Amino acid sequence: MNKKYHFIAIGGVGMSGLAKYLIQQGYEVSGSDISDSKYTKQLKEMGAKIFIGHSKENVPKDSIVVISSAIRVNNPELVRARELGCKIYHRSDMLAEISRSEKKFIGFAGTHGKTTTSGLASYLLSKSGYNPSFVVGGIVPELGTNAEYDSKGDFFVAEMDESDGTLVKYRPDIVVINNLEADHLDFYKNGLDSIIETFQQLLSNLRSDAKIIINNDNKGNLKLKGYDFITFGFDEAEYIAQNKVFSNGYTTFDVYHNNKLLIKDVKIILPGEHNVYNALAVIAACNEAGVDVSKLKEHFATFTGMGRRFQKMATINNIPVYDDYAHHPTEIKATLSAMKNFTNRNVVAVFQPHRYTRLQNLWDDFKNSLVSADRVIVTDVYAASEDKIENITSERFVTEMSNAEYLSGSIEEVAEKLLPTLNENDIVIGLGAGTITNLAKCLKQASEEKSE
Repeated sequence: MNKKYHFIAIGGVGMSGLAKYLIQQGYEVSGSDISDSKYTKQLKEMGAKIFIGHSKENVPKDSIVVISSAIRVNNPELVRARELGCKIYHRSDMLAEISRSEKKFIGFAGTHGKTTTSGLASYLLSKSGYNPSFVVGGIVPELGTNAEYDSKGDFFVAEMDESDGTLVKYRPDIVVINNLEADHLDFYKNGLDSIIETFQQLLSNLRSDAKIIINNDNKGNLKLKGYDFITFGFDEAEYIAQNKVFSNGYTTFDVYHNNKLLIKDVKIILPGEHNVYNALAVIAACNEAGVDVSKLKEHFATFTGMGRRFQKMATINNIPVYDDYAHHPTEIKATLSAMKNFTNRNVVAVFQPHRYTRLQNLWDDFKNSLVSADRVIVTDVYAASEDKIENITSERFVTEMSNAEYLSGSIEEVAEKLLPTLNENDIVIGLGAGTITNLAKCLKQASEEKSE
């Protein structure tokens, strides 16, 4: 590998994880982003050279330049890198390269649950003394990082993103496919059929001794053909979760492998059936990797979840405020279902649509996913890197729902408008992948200003 790497937009959760991993391996790392963040501050502390703002002067002459799909061709640093003749890696190329080690590569994929399953696997293996190396798409709260290089361990765990088709570059020894649904329709023009094609290509590239683990209860997964799958699920599968008990604050279940009890009374504190699937996926992957899964059991109950996954952010005027990265209808439906079972309060869902194309293509699905909330607030669309689409607006969206209202402006402005309308028997959850993550902070600030 090269000795020097420069990341354009180093402050993203995925890019910062790769940068951390390289620093821990002893490589020289620099990078830029449009603003400072907790990720850039961590990298500075680790020894990275960080630039705020993009400028051609930031690019070292003899470096490999790492970019994501969000970097446009006219970015001044990318233009300069080409002038200098630097090698340019997509972040998927970088992840693929660092995964080609002597370690056993366990990769988690699928439309939903990648971050939770990869983070949970990394956490359990770390707590159980297996010293894994990992790069995942969120901060593991109890470990305080989204990436770790450990020369002593035998395993490398990673989240494999399908959003831009780069998934096909990876060669895991064990791949877990949580579920497959239509998403990222700006890239996958034929919806689920295009996604299935990409995953079929991923599987065709694997070594003959690779293990493929799929959720057998997911209809999209069942469209995959031509391979001997290891299955997990609630009914017919090799790994089955049975005797599920959902209580206020925790869930317990037993795991059977080929009809024999593997682990009894697994306890998780993450709500919802989807998190039982997540835990089951990790157990199956670790067992197939040769891990003594009995060593993992005690640590399930101490995993509080990944950042931005049903994460409690604040309590304001005795009203709990949660944050969740859910930005696809299935994710929203699962989160709200878990929340209704979790509390007897009125659920106030504050939904920030993520990308115009996603809202356009999944319009009715989004409406259906939000119906279980007692009250729905819809903010302006978070465009990401997209241009507006005529008539695809939050204002129009709420006119087609009976329990929804539109609040315009920034998240700060939304919080100021929302706060006076909340009651003490409410519970608030922000839903989306954009600036909605700041909702709790903005509500708290609005509350403090009101009390002054």
